[in-house]
Amino acid sequence: MQYCSTRDSAVRVEAAKAIAQGLSRDGGLFCPMEIPRLSDLEFAALLEMNYQQRAAFVIGKFLTDYSADELLEFANTAYHSDRFTAPAVAPVHPLDDSTHILELWHGPTCAFKDMALQILPYLLTAALKKTGEEKKACILVATSGDTGKAALEGFADVDGIQIAVFYPKDGVSRVQELQMTTQSGNNVYVSSVYGNFDHVQSKMKEIFSDVDLREKAAEKNVFFSSANSINWGRAVPQIAYYVSGYCDMVKNGSISLGDQINVCVPTGNFGNILAAYYAREMGVPIKKLICASNENNVLTDFFNTGCYDRNRDFHVTISPAMDILISSNLERLLFHLSGQDDKTIRAYMSALATDGKYVVNEALKSRLSDLFHAGFCDDVRVKKTISEVFSKYNYLIDTHTAVGVRVYQDYVAETGDVTKTLIASTASPFKFADSVLSAIGVDTDIDGTELLDILSKTTSVSVPGPLAELKNKTERFKNAVTKDEIVNAVFDFIG
Repeated sequence: MQYCSTRDSAVRVEAAKAIAQGLSRDGGLFCPMEIPRLSDLEFAALLEMNYQQRAAFVIGKFLTDYSADELLEFANTAYHSDRFTAPAVAPVHPLDDSTHILELWHGPTCAFKDMALQILPYLLTAALKKTGEEKKACILVATSGDTGKAALEGFADVDGIQIAVFYPKDGVSRVQELQMTTQSGNNVYVSSVYGNFDHVQSKMKEIFSDVDLREKAAEKNVFFSSANSINWGRAVPQIAYYVSGYCDMVKNGSISLGDQINVCVPTGNFGNILAAYYAREMGVPIKKLICASNENNVLTDFFNTGCYDRNRDFHVTISPAMDILISSNLERLLFHLSGQDDKTIRAYMSALATDGKYVVNEALKSRLSDLFHAGFCDDVRVKKTISEVFSKYNYLIDTHTAVGVRVYQDYVAETGDVTKTLIASTASPFKFADSVLSAIGVDTDIDGTELLDILSKTTSVSVPGPLAELKNKTERFKNAVTKDEIVNAVFDFIG
């Protein structure tokens, strides 16, 4: 399978090259030239597979320059029981007859990013061998909270790779911060940045597309790559859990094979819900993709008006992983829906860079409306949702999952559509213990890891092991830089 750039469809690379490079040199994102379809026989076979086998099978449909054997080996290692506490890896938990929660947080960092970032190191190291790359890879990561730790955990002490993670200062929860700043490994670097996630992400993209910086790194026998969802190797494993979630709904009798479902995803950078779109195009019978945003509702406005406008107030919320105004992966969706019209995508992205907004044409707007519904939820309703779900179902959800649940409830109230729905649950509630405690009526001045035990005692839910271990770890990284100091920090790190 060939991949092209969203900004130059004449670019042609195989999957290994797309994964090793991360971002196209023109600033575009790599996309598959075609999306493979799963046959009825393949769906029937997937029903009988475990998660590791399903993941290897789905990923293999896109990474055709990798063998089935190596992908299965990677999946078995990445999703092994010593890393994922749930035997099903990504289990489906029914709240009621119509609402099903896809739990994506049973990995080593207790967030959905583990689903991709535990297997990405294997995909990337194999890609370096396949492409004959001899330079050391420096993985640059911009994170709004969860990607950073998941990437650090996946790449720590991997031979031939260094990883530098940057996160917005005061823009993540204390637990998220401690997960990153206590990271072990001789090849890791972590720094906070004064500003928000969009500032950090924009600087990462500048570094990837700057010829002079690439040459300067090459002089040190280093090349830059990405573990953010702009990297296809990060995006493709996420498709697998929507395929698997559908199969599990069939297996547990919630639906019959071929029945339609809706999928609701709390999203900021658009990568997670984009994976659901790819699953739909592969043949998973998804009726509606429900895009759930927090108060930074740039995506909600986009789907409702056709105008993407980041020129608005930035809100720091209790669902910080979604505090984003530039949703990078939306570019991939527009590329596919426009019929791979790179000229149009270049114009949109240029307008976004210079004016902070763009307006899609009527044909695209119509297609988006057919596929997506969008809504948002503020912090007050997030807390109310956490409280209501815990009270009604004795089930504890985090602040991001609560956004998804509430927007789904709003969708049903607005449309009357009671199609059974899979809601992506993106993080353990213990990662945002202060907000979750407040939501269920427990106010405390305590901060940090002590909140974990308070939440556990209050709810009778056990603290996930990887988070409980934070209490005994020492912070290694306490530095903060401005966005203009990021480049110097990177080059100091790579030596």
